[in-house]
Amino acid sequence: MRLVREAGHSVRYQSSKHADWQQSLDEPTDLIAIAGGDGVVGLVTERLVGKHVPLTILPMGTANNIAAAFDLKNRPLDQLIAGWTSASRRKFDVGAANGPWGSSFFIEGVGIGAFTDTMSRLDARSNADLAHHEDTDKKIQTVLQILKIRLEGCKAIRLKMALDGRDLSGDYFLLEAMNIRSIGPNLCLAPDADSGDGLLDIVLVSDHERETLTRYLTELIAGKKLLPDVTVHRGRHLHIECDELRVHIDDDVWPSHGEHPPYSPMIIEISLHSESLEIVVPE
Repeated sequence: MRLVREAGHSVRYQSSKHADWQQSLDEPTDLIAIAGGDGVVGLVTERLVGKHVPLTILPMGTANNIAAAFDLKNRPLDQLIAGWTSASRRKFDVGAANGPWGSSFFIEGVGIGAFTDTMSRLDARSNADLAHHEDTDKKIQTVLQILKIRLEGCKAIRLKMALDGRDLSGDYFLLEAMNIRSIGPNLCLAPDADSGDGLLDIVLVSDHERETLTRYLTELIAGKKLLPDVTVHRGRHLHIECDELRVHIDDDVWPSHGEHPPYSPMIIEISLHSESLEIVVPE
């Protein structure tokens, strides 16, 4: 708040931990600045659809994938805030996922397979594997190591699906419909994704690419910044039919651990919402 005032702005603060925090989004303002990690950014951003108020991000989380999509990551907070006045404004797409759980918005992505399985198991253990790490890099390394182990034993899943009417059915052990370049522990699975182009990046990893993805995880764990050579399709609408499976929608996994998916076959529709957001991006 001090940095915002020093930059010449008036500011109101609202904690997302308060029960009635969403009411603050209805108050008149010129800009909503979200300070936090991907969880908080996604939580708030999804509730800004239709409000026609620009937003910006002050990245203060572990992975900060959403901030990275707009080149806001690893920049000093005072520099970002000082740049608001002369900043550019960019289109920010919002995803929409419909399935047995109902309808949900998403900012990062929707997925099935190895990554979803890892998320579900970490959640079931209340992140016991991560609780003892205070260093963000170590947290990311731990998740990468767990994902690599899960990947080795993950079985391919039969998926019947079509992207804009084009048949992509097959056996995959990882599917991610992504709105941004990276998900989870900075997995840059869709390096060419543009969060304002009106298209989703669909990452599909089959058995013959398992070794490629494992090698990518090994390099990430070793601290090397490489890009995976996996299959990526681009389109506007993805239709999926599959048996009972867990699905992650951003940071949430449905159904939660211990609950059985009640629908088979499951039908999932993934697209971008008709109304996008506007994000302020300092030069």
